[in-house]
Amino acid sequence: MGRPTTGFCHGSPRVRDQQEPDSRSVINGAIQTADLRRSVHRKRSCRWGIHVDKICAQGVITVRRPIAVLVVLGMILTMMAAASSAQDVTVGVSWANFQEERWKIDEAAMKDALTKGGARYVSADAQSSNEKQISDVEGLIARGVKVLIILAWDKDAVLPAVNKAKAEKIPVIGYDRLIETPGVFYITFDNREVGRMQAREVFKVRPKGNYVFIKGSNTDPNADFVHSGQLDILDAAIKRGDIKVVGEQYTDGWRPEVAQKNMEQILTRNNNNVDAVVASNDGTAGGVIAALAAVGLAGKVPVSGQDGDIVALNHVARGEQTVSVWKDARALGRGAGEVAVALAKGTSLDKVRGAIKFKGPHGVTLDSILLKPVPITFNNLDLVIKAKWATKAQVCQGVDPAKAPLACK
Repeated sequence: MGRPTTGFCHGSPRVRDQQEPDSRSVINGAIQTADLRRSVHRKRSCRWGIHVDKICAQGVITVRRPIAVLVVLGMILTMMAAASSAQDVTVGVSWANFQEERWKIDEAAMKDALTKGGARYVSADAQSSNEKQISDVEGLIARGVKVLIILAWDKDAVLPAVNKAKAEKIPVIGYDRLIETPGVFYITFDNREVGRMQAREVFKVRPKGNYVFIKGSNTDPNADFVHSGQLDILDAAIKRGDIKVVGEQYTDGWRPEVAQKNMEQILTRNNNNVDAVVASNDGTAGGVIAALAAVGLAGKVPVSGQDGDIVALNHVARGEQTVSVWKDARALGRGAGEVAVALAKGTSLDKVRGAIKFKGPHGVTLDSILLKPVPITFNNLDLVIKAKWATKAQVCQGVDPAKAPLACK
């Protein structure tokens, strides 16, 4: 009797007795010279591209050395484990205030990128509450997420939850708003450049006069980044005396109703003698426009904004807002999703594609991606329509045909 050998194919492993001479074959390109014993004289291919010497329907391959079987099984199990690992990656997202229109756009792009990367998406909405955001992040950690994306409501209040994630070795991505602590990846648009674009467009229209700055939330570093950019453009004119700052106010939570109230108070203090308003986003710009409309100044006073909100783009088309600096949230959401997948696969922060070094206001250097914004004015509204960010009907709703921008004709 010959020496028993182990065999496997589609069926269960079993032992057969063979006397035929040895032959050599290749298993999956990894085993170059495995000794196989031939039970028929013609070769057939089985599952996984393994060359076998017995018809697969019989559920048998005959292998002289059991070690070859172990090698093949090891390769198969490794591939199965890798596939399972990719499917098990869950990315948790903590939204500061998901009620705002734009975050839904970010989310759709983020989900798409995560799905393409083999990851699952779970999220929580802090609803403008520091306490809830901390609880949300802790809940996402408990659910076993591999990466966290956090849009912080308050950059400082969220730090305990961020530190807990870091202690669990869970990578954290600061989304759009800076979380200035070592080991956090930061992805946003170039917010200082956003401020420059806003001020530049307002200054073109009104190079002299009484200016008002309606800034963002004082808990969001972006508010100061944007304002710094505004001053990059306007500071020289302020020092010359061409521009007089008659009002400057942060806006709690970036809320339009707060911006409107602040603007109303500034108008009252100055007997409505305001020539330009540099508002830091489209929500605050909307509040400003409402306050101006109440005293008959809407469309007469240049107003800036950012985000490319649909309502703001309509304000631009109607001549009520001078510029909305468009930050394509689809690109930001997609970028964050792609970074999350890379970090889940073990990529180090400094090896993320497109990452640069960013130094925060407190001196912490972070690995970051800064996307490029685009100023949208009366003359280039067609850009957002061509990019399918907004429809022509949305942009041009209620626009006077006699005063319509080219994009609305």
